[in-house]
Amino acid sequence: MIILQEQYKTTIRPALQKALGLKNHMEVPLLEKIVINVGIKSVDKDVLKDVVENLRKITGQAPVVTKAKKSISNFKLREGMDIGAKVTLRGERMYDFFARLVNAALPLIRDFRGLPRTGFDGKGNYNFGIQDQTIFPEIDPDDVKRVHGMDIAIVTSSGTDEGAKVLLKHLGMPFAEEKREE
Repeated sequence: MIILQEQYKTTIRPALQKALGLKNHMEVPLLEKIVINVGIKSVDKDVLKDVVENLRKITGQAPVVTKAKKSISNFKLREGMDIGAKVTLRGERMYDFFARLVNAALPLIRDFRGLPRTGFDGKGNYNFGIQDQTIFPEIDPDDVKRVHGMDIAIVTSSGTDEGAKVLLKHLGMPFAEEKREE
């Protein structure tokens, strides 16, 4: 099986260079990193342990536990409390995760019609959220005690949203159809 990273180098990059009208192949946008973040509302250590284990199974990499930077009394939050976990993927693991996300996980979402096109931030990065971690094949739905979502940020080297949109489309990202006004 040809992995997505090799496919990018051999077929996708030349197609992107032609589509974007770039003269130098070093100008062609590429994926820099993918950051998966999970926030938890509970102060229960077991919930955090489950979240960390789920992220480890999904990404194949140990997550970092995030801590509160300052206290907020309205949220019953104290400085230094554990409030979530995150993983930053680069290189081969990033391309492997992206391929599994696009080909295996996203099609399992009920009534999935594509990801929204509004997730671009103006600098060539794409952000979206998933509400259920059980769409990933690595997670056994019978072992899940609590369902949690996750935020996924895809960082590209493109400085514009258009370049990032073309890159993600060539990599196989399923975007929702644009609504037509009549």
